[in-house]
Amino acid sequence: MTILAGTLLLILFLLLGLPVGFALGVAGSISLLFVAPQATVLGLMTEVVHHTFANYVILTIPAFVMMSEFLSAGGIADDMMIACNRLMRKVKGGLAMACVLAGAVLAATSGSSTASVATIARAAYPTMSRLGYNPGLAIGTISIAGTLAIMIPPSIALVVYGILTEESIGKLFIAGIGPGVVTGLGYMVAIRLVLWRNPDWAPSHDDALTDAEGHRLEQKGRVWPVVLLVVLVLGSLYSGLATPTEVGAIGAVGAFLLSLSLGRLRAGTAATAIGNTLRTSAMIVTIIFGALMFGYFMTYTQVTNRLLDFIAASDISPHLVLVLILLMYLLLGMLMDQFAILVLTVPVSYSIVTGLGFDPIWFGILIVKTAEIGLVTPPVGLNVFIASAATQTPTKVGFKGVAPFVAVELVLLALLVSFPEISLFLVN
Repeated sequence: MTILAGTLLLILFLLLGLPVGFALGVAGSISLLFVAPQATVLGLMTEVVHHTFANYVILTIPAFVMMSEFLSAGGIADDMMIACNRLMRKVKGGLAMACVLAGAVLAATSGSSTASVATIARAAYPTMSRLGYNPGLAIGTISIAGTLAIMIPPSIALVVYGILTEESIGKLFIAGIGPGVVTGLGYMVAIRLVLWRNPDWAPSHDDALTDAEGHRLEQKGRVWPVVLLVVLVLGSLYSGLATPTEVGAIGAVGAFLLSLSLGRLRAGTAATAIGNTLRTSAMIVTIIFGALMFGYFMTYTQVTNRLLDFIAASDISPHLVLVLILLMYLLLGMLMDQFAILVLTVPVSYSIVTGLGFDPIWFGILIVKTAEIGLVTPPVGLNVFIASAATQTPTKVGFKGVAPFVAVELVLLALLVSFPEISLFLVN
């Protein structure tokens, strides 16, 4: 009954509109008072704040967010989109595929899905609209391309999972490469299938990108800044020269210096980038604060041990338990913020899955894949809302256009579940 009361209290706070981090923290603290002495609760609150701020790995989050913000502020991300279009535009639906390719490259230089979506929408949609792309296909492609940033390393979602479970963030990053590549190829296959059924949704070949006023952007699109940054970030990480936290700092400084050297970074845009970094990082860390308090409450109620005992006694297949957990994540992804889902559920689901003998790195990739799907599914598909707002297109059109990609995502999730080697072959 105690766990039910705590959960209902959390739901009440969320329905009242309390920010997720505060809702988790307040509900967890109040619920703890029913199962632990007041002095213990106060001690836990102190420990949570100290543990979070003293955690060296937590610095990875603002570093990766700042890297993506400087890439956007300096127009380097726009350059990448233009260069990808030059490569793909002779193919039917090439600009849509260029969005996916640009999303993959941008993902390799930052862990921010929302920043990728905003960049791709700004750079690609005016041309897609001018060339006669179906609005649903255009918004759906832009929305789904941004989700690659949550899987392809460096990924903030994988960092959060690593912090919560104390698993190696380096191994999680390596494990994300295979699924990220397979996912990007799956999106391109989805575009081809959509255009096979609806050939009039895209022109036979595409043209140079233009801005909202119709001016050609072909004279831009320098590739070397992004290539240099990718080599710097991933080279430092996979060569062992730097830890994930240090790589984030290297990437942020590299993005800043590149934008500055190109003469595109002004005082106003730099201040905006720093402000966005502070807001996003504060939101994520606050959610982690609150989730840790609620996690302590879950620990005191022994709910994880009871679930494991129930599973063992009922003789349910471990794979069926895994499927049910993933279905829960898919449903939650339709209703809640992805970071809130991670910090709220991972302490319990991680204990259950590892208790059943599954690989924790592989499970982290599966969770991030469900979070990826949640970014484009209604009613809270954040990427669709961002793409629709940036292009002034109704969200209904965006959700309709992203439906084929969601179907492909479910197939990809099934592949990752059936073949763990896709995630683990590089790690092993």
